Amino acid sequence: MTATMIALQRHHHSLTRLTLALGLIAGLLMANQGLAQERQEDPRVGLAAGFLDAGQAVHNMELVRNLPKPDGFYDPEQPSGAPRTPPPPEPAEGEEVPTNPPTRPPQGLSYTNSDLAFIDNYMFVGNYHGFNTYSVEDPQEVERLASYVCPGGQGDVSVYGNLLFMSVEQTRGRLDCGVGGVEEPISSERFRGVRIFDISDIRDPRQVAAIQTCRGSHTHTVVPDPNDPNNVYIYGQGTGSVRDGEELAGCIDLEREGREVIQDPDEEPDTALFSIDVIQVPLGAPDTARIVNRPRIFADPETGSIAGLWQGGDHGEGTQNSRMTTQCHDITVFAEHGLAAGACAGNGILLDISDPVNPVRLDEVVDQSFAYWHSATFNNDGTKVVFTDEWGGGGRPRCLATDLPSWGANAIFDIVDRELVFKNYYKLPAPQSERENCVAHNGSLIPVPGRDIMVQSWYQGGISVFDFTDSANPVEIAFFDRGPLPGELGTMGGFWSSYWYNGYIYGAGIARGVDVLKLTPSMHLSQNEIDAATEVELGVFNAQNQTIIEWTPSPAVAGAYLDQLTRRNGIRAAHVTTLDGLLGQLDQPSAELPDELDALATELESDARLLPNNASRLHSLAETLQDLSASLR
Repeated sequence: MTATMIALQRHHHSLTRLTLALGLIAGLLMANQGLAQERQEDPRVGLAAGFLDAGQAVHNMELVRNLPKPDGFYDPEQPSGAPRTPPPPEPAEGEEVPTNPPTRPPQGLSYTNSDLAFIDNYMFVGNYHGFNTYSVEDPQEVERLASYVCPGGQGDVSVYGNLLFMSVEQTRGRLDCGVGGVEEPISSERFRGVRIFDISDIRDPRQVAAIQTCRGSHTHTVVPDPNDPNNVYIYGQGTGSVRDGEELAGCIDLEREGREVIQDPDEEPDTALFSIDVIQVPLGAPDTARIVNRPRIFADPETGSIAGLWQGGDHGEGTQNSRMTTQCHDITVFAEHGLAAGACAGNGILLDISDPVNPVRLDEVVDQSFAYWHSATFNNDGTKVVFTDEWGGGGRPRCLATDLPSWGANAIFDIVDRELVFKNYYKLPAPQSERENCVAHNGSLIPVPGRDIMVQSWYQGGISVFDFTDSANPVEIAFFDRGPLPGELGTMGGFWSSYWYNGYIYGAGIARGVDVLKLTPSMHLSQNEIDAATEVELGVFNAQNQTIIEWTPSPAVAGAYLDQLTRRNGIRAAHVTTLDGLLGQLDQPSAELPDELDALATELESDARLLPNNASRLHSLAETLQDLSASLR
C-alpha cells in the first residue's frame, strides 16, 4: 500500500469527522486504475464462467480434490446430471432427499456451505441446511461419514470434545430440526440460537440442547476457561432482528427504520441490542447449558451509555458509510493470551477475557475505509490482529478494478500495550468481474515458524495466501481461483471459509462443495517451511478459538529459519554451508555432531547482536540447533 492509502486510516481514538480533499480521492482512483492495468496479466483475470467446468487459476498451490455437495444439501428443484457422489447415509433427522446432485448451484442461501471445524481426523462442514461430517485421515481420499439435515442458517459450526455447536439465525429454524419451517408469526416451535450436538458417535450425532437467544446466532465462539475445566463458554453473536417478547420472554427491541436505530438506547436499557450472549456449557451435562451474561461491551465507560461506540454513518466526504455498532459479527478469542478481538459492525474492539463470563473492552478502533467489521485473526504471538471488512454484505462484486484497494479489504493492526495500532491494508490483488461476489471473508493462520502467514477466502475472488510478518507491508504468496458462476444463476458463490489443518487447506465453497488444496514450494515459501508447518499436528481447530502453535525442533524447522535468513541475506554464507552439512548428518549422527551444533548455535547468537533486523530468526535458529543437539546426547 502507498503512503497515501495509509493516510486514509483514521486515528483510532478519534470519532471526529474528517473531510478528505477531492484531489486525494482522485489521486487514489488514478493509482488504483494504474495498479489494475499492471495486473491484467494475472491469470485470475477473465477466467471462463461455469459451475463444475469453470476456468481455474492456481499459483504456488495445487488442487488435491473437490468434494461436491451431498444429497440433501442442494436445491432439489435444480436439474440433475453432475458426477455422482457416493450414496449418502440416512439423515439423522429424516428428510426424504433427492437422489441426483445438481449440474448447477442452488440460487438463494437455503443450501449455502458456510463454516468449517475440525477435531482429530474429522471435518465438519456447516451448511444453511444442516452439516456434514467427513474423515480427513487421508486428505487424498476424504470419506463422508454422516449428513445431518437441520435447516435454519447460518450453519456455522465449532467443536469441543464430544460436542458440536451450530449457529441458527433464520426464522425457518425449528427446535426439532424439522424441514417444514414455522408458519405462525410467533411460535414455540421456532428456534434461533445455538444448537448443541453430542458427537460421541461420529456417524450418529444427537441434538442435546438448543439455547434460544433474542437475535439468533449469526456466528458463535468457543471460549475455554483455563481455570475452569468443568465448563466451556460460548459467545453468541446475533445480527438478525430481535424476536418478539411473546415468542421469547425478555426480548426487547428498539424502534428501528430498517437497520437504523432511531430510539435512544438508554431509554430501554434492557434491549437485546448492544450486547453479546455468554452461554455456559457444563461439559458433564450439556443439556443444562444456559445464558449466564449479556455483557455491554460497547458501553461508554464515562457515561455508562450502552451505545458508546460508533453511531453509524460515514466518516466525512469520500469515506465509507458503516453501520451503528449494535452487535458483533464475529469474536475471535485467544485464551492463552487472555485476549479477544471483536469485529463489531462499525468498530474493531480488543477485549480482556481473563474472566470469560465478564469480558472487558480494552480498546476500540474505527476506520474510514471499513463498511462492516466482519471477522478477526490474531498472529501466533498475539501481537497483531487482522480484521476483515465485508463491504457489500458478501453478495456484491467489491473487487472491481475501480474499487479502492482499502475498501472491502483487511486492516492489519499491531497490538502495543494492549492497544490497536493500524499498520496497513491487504486486499486481493487481482481485480474480479461484476459477475463475482468478492470481498474479504474467513481465513486462518498457516503455521510456518518465524512468519505470520494467513490463508483467506474472498468468495468468488478465490483463495489468497499472504504474508503479514511485516504488518506494514503484506505480500501475497499463493492463490487459487475459479471463474464466475454462469451468469443466469446470479453471483452468490465462491469460498466462504478457507482454513489450514494439518498440512492441507480446506475451502468451503458456497455452491461447488469443499476443495482440498496443498501449498507448493516457491521463491516465497520453501519446502522446508511447508514441511515445518505440516509437522504441526492440531487436535482441534475452530477458527474463532485460536491456540498457541508450538514447533517441535526438527531439521525442517531449522531449515525453515535458515531459508528465511538466506532469503533476507541475514546469515553468513559460511554458516549456511556449515548448517546444510550438519543437518545432512542428522539421519546418521556422529559423536561430534552435538558439539558442532552447539558451536554453530553460539556463533549465531553472537551474530544476532550484530544483526538486529534478523536477530529474532537467528535466536530461533540457534535455539532449534541447541534442542537438536540435546536430543542427540
